[in-house]
Amino acid sequence: MGCLFCNVLEKKVPADVVYEDEHALAFKDIRPVAPTHVLVIPKKHIAAIHDLTDADATTIGQVMIAAKKVAEQLGIHANGFRLVVNDGDEAGQTVHHIHVHVLGGRTMTWPPG
Repeated sequence: MGCLFCNVLEKKVPADVVYEDEHALAFKDIRPVAPTHVLVIPKKHIAAIHDLTDADATTIGQVMIAAKKVAEQLGIHANGFRLVVNDGDEAGQTVHHIHVHVLGGRTMTWPPG
């Protein structure tokens, strides 16, 4: 079946999409840890942060812009929100396709984990 998030992009796996543009797709996390929990993924498959190259700078920049737009669209931007990117198994990355967690709707604590 390949990469789960590539399958979401190809509409082989359903997702509750909240935002899409030519660079990124954003959908609700199926196991939310905050009232608002959305994943933003690039349409280009890149497994992890440690796999990025200089050629991916625009792609990752567009993902961050998409995350900002999602926060605005969902109304969590005014009070603050958290962006999380896990890199590798020990960091908690369970799907090996770069993704940004957009978390909001409650006060976040620190340290996160």
